[in-house]
Amino acid sequence: MMRDVLNGGFSDAPVQSARAFRALLEAMARPGSIHALAGATPPAPVSPAAGVVLLTLVDATTPLHLAGATDCSAVRDWVTFHTGAPLVSAQAASFSLGRWEALQPINLFAQGRPDYPDRSATLIVEVDRLAPEGARLRGPGIAHECRLTLPEVAPFVANRARFPLGFDAIFTCGAEVAALPRSTRVEEA
Repeated sequence: MMRDVLNGGFSDAPVQSARAFRALLEAMARPGSIHALAGATPPAPVSPAAGVVLLTLVDATTPLHLAGATDCSAVRDWVTFHTGAPLVSAQAASFSLGRWEALQPINLFAQGRPDYPDRSATLIVEVDRLAPEGARLRGPGIAHECRLTLPEVAPFVANRARFPLGFDAIFTCGAEVAALPRSTRVEEA
């Protein structure tokens, strides 16, 4: 058991985390764009991309919520060893990891406050597929429009209506990642 916890992190943390951080910045700056992430082998059911996101963005000062199947002893132990992140309830989380269904209801997560809109949650959503099709995205970082497969459209339309409050989303599938900041306008395909 202990051996499994020790494995799966970055082998060259400074270089791998810098590359991953750059890819995540690109994903957030260009909503709907899909990027490759590599370097982590977290325990199931966490994807390699979600593992990289955790290793890059989460540390001992970052409250993390594990939702649904990700809230298992193997993942809790791996996250604790590699990041030191405190595991918390949905309401107290800065980041939350899980499948879309497990992250419901979305209104449990911090949406920020008018005087501190940055005090909101970022959802790391594990999906079965990431592709440049489906919902239409417009807004900052998008020249005209782009498309991205989303688990649902209505919650992201409502999220944009609350801007500058709301949550940000990072979608992971296998070794790929895409992001949807709250500033992005989302429309049905």
